[in-house]
Amino acid sequence: MAPSAPHTRAAAALRMKQIALDNQDRTIRRLRAQLTTERRGLAATKKELEDTQVALEASHKVIAGLTEIGLSMSKKIEKMKAKKQLTRANHVECHQKFQARIHEAEDSMQAQHLLIEALVDEKDSLLQTIHGLQEANNAPAPFDGDWEEEPEEEPEEEEIEDIPLGEGEIDDE
Repeated sequence: MAPSAPHTRAAAALRMKQIALDNQDRTIRRLRAQLTTERRGLAATKKELEDTQVALEASHKVIAGLTEIGLSMSKKIEKMKAKKQLTRANHVECHQKFQARIHEAEDSMQAQHLLIEALVDEKDSLLQTIHGLQEANNAPAPFDGDWEEEPEEEPEEEEIEDIPLGEGEIDDE
C-alpha cells in the first residue's frame, strides 16, 4: 500500500485543488454577476443623475427668468408709485389752485355786490337831489307816472363752498 498512497495523496491533492478551483470559478462568476448588476445599477444611477442635472439646470433657468421678471416688475412698480405720488401732488396742487380761484371769485362777487349797493345808494341820492332841485324850481318831475322804481330786492347770494373731495379722490391733508 505504500506505493499507492502517494498516488492517492496526489490524486486527493489534485482533487482538492480542482474543488478549490471550482469554488473560485463559482465565486468569480458570482462576483462577475454582482459586478454586472452593480454596473447596471450604476448606469441607472448615472442616468438619474444626468436627468436630475438637466432638471436642475432647467429649474435654474426658470428661477433666473422669474428673478428677472420680478426685478422688472419691481422697477415698474417703483415707477408707478413715483407716478402716482406725482399725480397725487399735481391733484392736490390743482385742487388748491381751484379753491383759490373760487375764493377770488367769491371776493370779487362780494366787491361787485358792495359796488352795486353803493351805486344804487348814489342813484337814490341823485334822484332825491334831482327831485329836491325840481321842487325848488317848481319844475315838473320828469319821471312822474312814466317810470316806477321797482322795489329793491336783495339778490340771494349763492355762496360757493369748498368743494369736498369726492370718494376715491386723493386727500393728502
